[in-house]
Amino acid sequence: MAQLGLPTQLRINGERLQRSLLELAKIGATPKGGVCRLALSDLDQQGRTWVINQAKALGLSVSIDQIGNTFMRRAGQRSQLPPVMTGSHIDTQPTGGKYDGNYGVLAGLEVIATLNENGIETEAPIEVVFWTNEEGSRFTPVMMGSGVFAGAFSLEHAYSRTDQAGKSVQNELERIGFLGNEKIGEHSCGAYFEAHIEQGPVLEHHNITIGVVPGVMGLRWFDCVVHGFEAHAGPTPMEIRQDALYVASQLMQYVITLAKNHAPHGRGTVGMVQVFPNSRNVIPGRVQFSVDLRHPDSAVLSEMSASLQKQIDTLSAVHRMPITLEEVSYFPPCSFDLACIDAIRESSKDLGYSQMDVVSGAGHDAIYIARLAPTGMIFIPCKDGISHNEIEDARTDHLEAGANVLLHSMLRFAKPVI
Repeated sequence: MAQLGLPTQLRINGERLQRSLLELAKIGATPKGGVCRLALSDLDQQGRTWVINQAKALGLSVSIDQIGNTFMRRAGQRSQLPPVMTGSHIDTQPTGGKYDGNYGVLAGLEVIATLNENGIETEAPIEVVFWTNEEGSRFTPVMMGSGVFAGAFSLEHAYSRTDQAGKSVQNELERIGFLGNEKIGEHSCGAYFEAHIEQGPVLEHHNITIGVVPGVMGLRWFDCVVHGFEAHAGPTPMEIRQDALYVASQLMQYVITLAKNHAPHGRGTVGMVQVFPNSRNVIPGRVQFSVDLRHPDSAVLSEMSASLQKQIDTLSAVHRMPITLEEVSYFPPCSFDLACIDAIRESSKDLGYSQMDVVSGAGHDAIYIARLAPTGMIFIPCKDGISHNEIEDARTDHLEAGANVLLHSMLRFAKPVI
């Protein structure tokens, strides 16, 4: 980082970062070593309060918006400039791990601690944010806080969402004390960087420390229903059956074939299946299953979807069974800002870390923030590529490396005062 006048030996404290992650993980700790801290629960309130206390100890000011997104600000010499932001989320899956989301937030606070310790001021303010309900485990849609912040859906829509017990987002935000008064649309963002565990095996497989993320795969979710006719499994000859599961299984196999035909980035998953009447000796009369298609190229993703529909039409005609395909969610592919990508790549190079480009197959808050401001993501390896699991793990030296890249990437935008 010679152009900034800062030595590459400016580093964060990896041991301190790991300690803070383990401390936060105590809130909602599970017997298997993971974390269950669902959005807007009492445990989420405790986690939010803990993070805010760490921020205040670093001298940061705190503001909360109407959807509970929480911004922790370190002043810059030019306070009128939009802040250079970093962060992620602290809500988890029911059987979540210590690092998903939490790493991005606490790495941001570690960046602030390092700047404070070294007496480094920046022209632009720096902010660390945790977004509300990224996981979508208790309330949908996923990435709720960043989605409202970016205008992807309305505040009113988010407020009206309820959990299985009928409790609404608005009431739960108010109950835990995080129904903020900062209006949506009033918070500026000059640039956004998000550090995250990869949640996949690519970096570890290649023995690479830093993943430079050029973008995130597009995603299409469908519900497919095959309508057959239930009948007795014994007396009904094979040639006259209308077996919905037999046809559905062919479609499920085709979903996998689609992804393989669009390697290396194609993804196809059937994760949920419901069989009616689900009886041992009854030919299935109806099967509903989910389809998850992903690809970083929007044209290819559309092609995959069209191919699936064509296969459905063919099988429906051959087997004389109605088959419906309903799209229930669509996230277009997201390309991150070239300047942010270059900052991450150059910072990794300056710091001596191995790196490679890794397209993200998972959704992140950065997807929505990219609609508003230059955005980039930094990946580090996680053990065996495992995430959304209580055994999720990451090495301290990798956590440190990602936070160092975050530090130097943000400084390229916030501009240290020399």
